[in-house]
Amino acid sequence: MKILFLGDVMGRAGRAAVAERLPGLRDAWALDFVVVNGENASGGMGLTAAHAKGLLEAGADVVTLGDHAFDQKDMLQEVERNERVLRPLNYAKAAPGRGARVFSDRRGRRVLVAQVLGNVFMRRAFDDPFSAIDATLRSHPLGGAVQAAVVDMHCEATSEKMAMGHFCDGRASLVVGTHTHIPTADAQILPGGTAFQGDAGMCGDYHSVIGMDKTEPMRRFVTGMGRERFTPAMGAVTLSGVYLETDDATGRATRIEMVRQGGRLPQAGP
Repeated sequence: MKILFLGDVMGRAGRAAVAERLPGLRDAWALDFVVVNGENASGGMGLTAAHAKGLLEAGADVVTLGDHAFDQKDMLQEVERNERVLRPLNYAKAAPGRGARVFSDRRGRRVLVAQVLGNVFMRRAFDDPFSAIDATLRSHPLGGAVQAAVVDMHCEATSEKMAMGHFCDGRASLVVGTHTHIPTADAQILPGGTAFQGDAGMCGDYHSVIGMDKTEPMRRFVTGMGRERFTPAMGAVTLSGVYLETDDATGRATRIEMVRQGGRLPQAGP
């Protein structure tokens, strides 16, 4: 199976780039399944139902969220209605929607997609992500219940992301980090057959401060005072993520490649 995971879509420029380029990548790379993190797609804070629809129409099979899952209030209803949008698995127990679900690609192969939130340096403590994903992976074994499993680890600390990769090794096809918007150069296949990358990066303008127009963040760093709201940068967008190939019989990864398409960063892909 050929799978593409795209990191945090950042604002209007990120949405437009996904809409423009993802259909071509699906064809050029013969992709079977696409997961897109959309938690910053609406003004850099959360995701609206309309913008979720746009990402799905562009070619995403599943859209994951994150700690900004419900910044846009209509997502409270959308995540219940639309099974192709996932909020974090270890969010508040009363939260609407689901954090893991099994989907099918166009050939009927079953793909588990799950998202968990880390705890280190996050704004508030969430339920333990390790026990949450452990229960999900135990009930969806690779090569049995599912042919592939993708885990989106949404958190700040690279150490927590790497620990999650090792924790899931042999039980997930891919563990990939999101949230920090900076792609890490550690794409690898772990000993048990799980592909890992510490952070997929963002689908946004890298001539910025993690996707935001640089003026206001720089002012706050220099002066300690804010004057305006953060606004997403609107320059050339780099689509950043991970390309994965898996073995259908075992669900284990056979290939992982960093993806950087367009924009300012050096280009990469399969």
